[in-house]
Amino acid sequence: MPDLATLAELVRAPAALTVPGDTTAGGAVNPGLALSSVCLYWAGMALNDYADRDLDARERPERPIPSGRVRPGQALGLAAGLTGAGLALAAGAGGRRALGVASGLAAVVWAYDLALKDTAAGPLAMAAARGLDVLLGGTAGAGAGTDAADGRAALLTAGAVAAHTYGVTALSRGEVTGGSTARSATALTATAVATGLAAVHVHRSAGSTGAGVRRAAGFGLTAAYAGLVGGAQLAAARRPDAGRTRAAVGQSILGLLPLQAALAAGRGRLVVAAALAAAHPLARRLSRKVSPT
Repeated sequence: MPDLATLAELVRAPAALTVPGDTTAGGAVNPGLALSSVCLYWAGMALNDYADRDLDARERPERPIPSGRVRPGQALGLAAGLTGAGLALAAGAGGRRALGVASGLAAVVWAYDLALKDTAAGPLAMAAARGLDVLLGGTAGAGAGTDAADGRAALLTAGAVAAHTYGVTALSRGEVTGGSTARSATALTATAVATGLAAVHVHRSAGSTGAGVRRAAGFGLTAAYAGLVGGAQLAAARRPDAGRTRAAVGQSILGLLPLQAALAAGRGRLVVAAALAAAHPLARRLSRKVSPT
């Protein structure tokens, strides 16, 4: 059985700090939905390495499977077990509605890793997965009482996270061979779209109690996101070698935290927003030990 350090490397454990913020941005208050999201994310990471084991043997022989520290069957079994755990947690936290969204999310994750990753649909599938993850957060307590404002907030938050993810996924295709002008342009455009959607979401809080504080925090965090992620992606565009591209992908993955914090602030959850923002430097430190990419 692989040790904990190897398992952490297999599932990209530090990157999971970016996952609970999806369901929080979607409106979740039940921690069971966040745990479901983490399990499905880790399942995708383990399945990714199972699917890429032959490619990694050539390009990243230090990864857990090609290095012999994890057998392919163990990675596949872990992915299946984590998927089952994620679905069970979703059902327990949000009932049939949450289970339906989580099942769709799991299907997209498995389709991406096993079939879509290297196709033109790959970035779209990954974006859909993170968008569904945000929508999962809105399933607990949603129902007949959900109004149009809640629906717009859900679409804006899911759209912002999905746009960000699309750009990062497109950029990540140059982690080994190097970036390109087209990939950098796609990533920067996606970051701009995510920034715009987040800003609109924060602006829509203007008519609610405490709107001034919410808007100040939300706009500030949105600007921080744009600076952190856009700056890293711009640096990769200027010098698109593999190392700089990989660094930009890593910073973009962790840069999702300030975006999620901005979206949470737009919902008036300032304590949660502060926690997500504070998790960013922690995630960066942990990423020096275990790569998030």
